[in-house]
Amino acid sequence: MTSDEIRRTFIEFFVDRDHLRLPSASLVPAEHDPSALFTVAGMHPLKPYFQGVERPPHPRVTTCQKTFRTPDIEIIGTTTRHLTFFEMLGNFSFGDYFKREAARFAWDLSTDGFGFRADDMWITVFAGDQELGLGPDQAAIDAWMEIGVPRERIVECPRAENFWQAGPTGPCGPCSELYLDRGVEHGTADDLPGGDNERFMEYWNLVFMQLDQNPINVLTPLPANNIDTGLGLNRLACILQGKATVFETDQFAPLIALGEELSGRRYGDEFPTDRALRVLADHSRAMTFLLADGVVPSNEDRGYVLRRVMRRAIKHGRGLGLDTGFLQRYADIVTELMGSEYPELHEQRDLVRRWLVTEEESFGRTLEQGLKRLDELMARARETDAEGIAAADAFLLHDTYGFPIDLTLEIIAEHGLGVDEDGFEALMDDQRTRAREGARGERSSDALRERAAALSGRAGFATEFVGYETTDAETTIGAAVGDDGAVLVKLLESPFYATGGGQVADTGVLECVGGGCRAQVTDVIRLGTDQVVRLVGEHGTFEPGERVLAHVDRAARHATACNHTATHLLHASLRRRLGSHVHQAGSYVGPDKLRFDFTHGSALSAEELRQVQDDVSRWILEAHPVRALTTTLDEAKQLGAMALFNEKYGEIVRMVEVGDGSFSRELCGGTHVRNTAEVGLFRILSETSSAANVRRIEAITGPEGVAFMRERDRELERAAERLRVPPSRVAESVEKLTERVRELERAARRPGAGNGSVDIDQLVARATETAGTRVLTEAVEGLADGQALLELADRLKGKLGEAAIVLGRAGDGRVDLVASIAPALVARGVRAGEIVKIAAAQVGGGGGGRDTLARAGGRDPQQLPAAITAARAAIEAALAT
Repeated sequence: MTSDEIRRTFIEFFVDRDHLRLPSASLVPAEHDPSALFTVAGMHPLKPYFQGVERPPHPRVTTCQKTFRTPDIEIIGTTTRHLTFFEMLGNFSFGDYFKREAARFAWDLSTDGFGFRADDMWITVFAGDQELGLGPDQAAIDAWMEIGVPRERIVECPRAENFWQAGPTGPCGPCSELYLDRGVEHGTADDLPGGDNERFMEYWNLVFMQLDQNPINVLTPLPANNIDTGLGLNRLACILQGKATVFETDQFAPLIALGEELSGRRYGDEFPTDRALRVLADHSRAMTFLLADGVVPSNEDRGYVLRRVMRRAIKHGRGLGLDTGFLQRYADIVTELMGSEYPELHEQRDLVRRWLVTEEESFGRTLEQGLKRLDELMARARETDAEGIAAADAFLLHDTYGFPIDLTLEIIAEHGLGVDEDGFEALMDDQRTRAREGARGERSSDALRERAAALSGRAGFATEFVGYETTDAETTIGAAVGDDGAVLVKLLESPFYATGGGQVADTGVLECVGGGCRAQVTDVIRLGTDQVVRLVGEHGTFEPGERVLAHVDRAARHATACNHTATHLLHASLRRRLGSHVHQAGSYVGPDKLRFDFTHGSALSAEELRQVQDDVSRWILEAHPVRALTTTLDEAKQLGAMALFNEKYGEIVRMVEVGDGSFSRELCGGTHVRNTAEVGLFRILSETSSAANVRRIEAITGPEGVAFMRERDRELERAAERLRVPPSRVAESVEKLTERVRELERAARRPGAGNGSVDIDQLVARATETAGTRVLTEAVEGLADGQALLELADRLKGKLGEAAIVLGRAGDGRVDLVASIAPALVARGVRAGEIVKIAAAQVGGGGGGRDTLARAGGRDPQQLPAAITAARAAIEAALAT
């Protein structure tokens, strides 16, 4: 049975038994689920249904969910079954059927659908746990015996094996697993399911979600009994296809064959080759699906995990002697194998290729240097009889050469050495400090959302959002609770937009009919399709049943709508000017400004920014109508509507269309203007790097834009006043002054003028472009001392702008070095202190300083060219990570 047939058999079995098939969710969890970076289980996208936050579309559901996990990434390729990316088949019940039906479904599909012999099937159940106060799961035992499973083939296992819980607290319950006995030839006569052996292979897990644990080890029954099952498609394929490992099944064999073709080696000849071919097969699947779901390689969060996977694959590919470009070949085969089930692989094929090429080229440039550095560190460790390499060295490999720590550990272990992992983690913690400080607000927001969800659950109804039609509504308070000096309320109907899709929540006023109470609306918490409003009272109290008047702040709502529509226009222009690889990677839409993060590998040129601003301004002036249409998800996709990778959509969606939709059509639940002319002025404020391969544009519209231009007018008038010319001649006057400054600089550079014979313009012309950044590394003659070198670097910084500059001079038997790094490049990992130390090591010296400016010296002038070369290599390596 092929993998496609396994998937189809499973899904059809449950659809025939009144289960609604839901499509696989993205590998990027929905925006409102901050609990994990990736979708790690079949039930993960269904958590709001199990938690009661959202109402499921049907009491019974079945899915084939793509999933991604990395806890065991270092052992991928060394075992027969571990994978990072895999498909998880599942059937789910939300308060409908329970243990007896779930067991019967699993048994019937296993025997009738997959052809397993009843005598080969074994079952494990929960044995009970004294700490939890639970005995054996007799109900599960009875369910299996009722089917006809002999009691001796039902094995009781402890809490560690057969009790499921998502975390220390929350929904949980016993589980029951199905095993296939592969025969005593795969183990011993004493082996049992649940043990560490190859004889019994677990293929299906049934979770009976019936309890809530809070606090730890204190259990109470859930309001409804739920079923959550998971069957690994790839593991089942291994069984049904009679293969020794998953890597020989039909989804992997073509990828293994490609590795054999490209490397000239044979799978099965030797373990190192087998391991590398397995890593490439697994990791190529993972990276292709992650890229197709909108993740791009970077140094943060999901992007960093993806980058680890890609760089691990690149390292193993190079170890097999594969030529540059091999990742694209692998991705093409993954798409051919799985594109019929996952059409996003075909839809995003060009985007996937683009990022694979970019990452393979960028890491390829630093891989050789990093491996050389690692070889030196290992040689030094052997010479000194050290157990391994120091934490600082591992951190240098990570931070400067882009080596993920697991890659360093893997290579080091192959040579019988170790790494000071605790010290490395301490250094990483230091680096993360600022990020953790910035995340405090997010943790506070998560806690608020939990309190809001609890209120919503107790209220027992969903708020009807009427804010698309009106900004004022008379409604009723359905539930209320105090919240640290504020009040959380549930309204029957609400005109207030809840935070979501990058758009901030509405603000406004809630007051009792008759005037007995009044409060400011400070936040609106989104709970799927539901919401809870947070109030700060002015006077009176808010009680359930109270009739109230809800008023949205119209000025703030309209300013936000202007920015949201402008964001759609900006997105459309970026895709038109830069290419279809551009996708939204984050956004902020408020009344004050818009911020749009998008996938793109380099900074926009001044001309590209001008074109984008002109596009958006033209569409605004053309006064296109803006319409929100309700349609099906399939129809919206057929119309070419843009969708967010990490958003979860139902069958019916809201699509916002500008004009005839030829240039902007997006799935969006936000508020918008009715006509682009309402946006008024559009002005881009900045274009910067948000993360590796992610750019950020900030812009303003409407009243904020008008205020900005008025301030620019005032600045122009002040400049005209200082220059004593009309405003229309300010540019001309500045050009004349600039030319005069150049004349003075040229005079200062003439021999005998006291500043040496350095031609600054020539130096500026030697700056090169690397990863979208200007880089200048030069040995300079004719300067008197290190102070003159520092002053020269400062003058060059003024001309080059956002650049990395390293200068050196030799004289009087010594060397002076200066590194000047723009703050924006420091954020990308280029640090002056580290660069200058690397350069100084070449000339027998040392030094240091700040991340943006550092100096060093040395005693070997003949090695100055080598120092400049080392500095450039370090800068390029940092920019490539």
